[in-house]
Amino acid sequence: MANLIFDYDGTIHNSMKIYEPSFRNAYQWLVDNNYAEQRDFSYKEISYWLGFNSTDMWQRFQPNLAPEIKEKVRKILGNYMGEYAENGKAELFDGAEDMLLDLKNQGHTLIFLSNCRVQYMERHKRIFRLDRFFDYFYCCEEYDFLPKYQIFRLISLQHTGEYIIIGDRFHDIETATENGLKSIGCGYGYGTHEELRNADIIVKNINEIPAAVKSLTEEIQ
Repeated sequence: MANLIFDYDGTIHNSMKIYEPSFRNAYQWLVDNNYAEQRDFSYKEISYWLGFNSTDMWQRFQPNLAPEIKEKVRKILGNYMGEYAENGKAELFDGAEDMLLDLKNQGHTLIFLSNCRVQYMERHKRIFRLDRFFDYFYCCEEYDFLPKYQIFRLISLQHTGEYIIIGDRFHDIETATENGLKSIGCGYGYGTHEELRNADIIVKNINEIPAAVKSLTEEIQ
């Protein structure tokens, strides 16, 4: 059995259901208050930002905004996402719950590790009852927004055994490569093929994850 470290957005959570409208609303606030020019964004342009922590996202997306405006629009986007989630608009990927339950029943330790904030993590834990599946929950805000590969080095001190990293973005694969771990790239998520090229296995469907875990577990035992 292994410690399975799961990313959340784009791996378990079909995040664009609530992120896309929240992003568009937040950007419109910038336009309405003369902080940005009116423009339309493609689905791909918006989904690119999923996986970044929110502070880093606004720093990269709108680097010329004053710090206080970045923080205000960050909160606006987060508040919209919270409202959508509380109103039942958030969705897990089809098959996510069955996949997680399968792995848990096999005896693996499931660990949640996301570049999100505590409030977001706790809200989704409650809405989707994620503690049915995950044994431990960690997010970047608890570690002063360190990169995931560095957070892993801290949380790994609290667990024993082998690890497999599972996620859809370069942050996840980087966590594996920087720490000499096996990884599963989730090709159905929001990352590009280039981001996932160093993954040991790339799955095209969430239902393929248990078989990929089995294959990698056999390699590391």
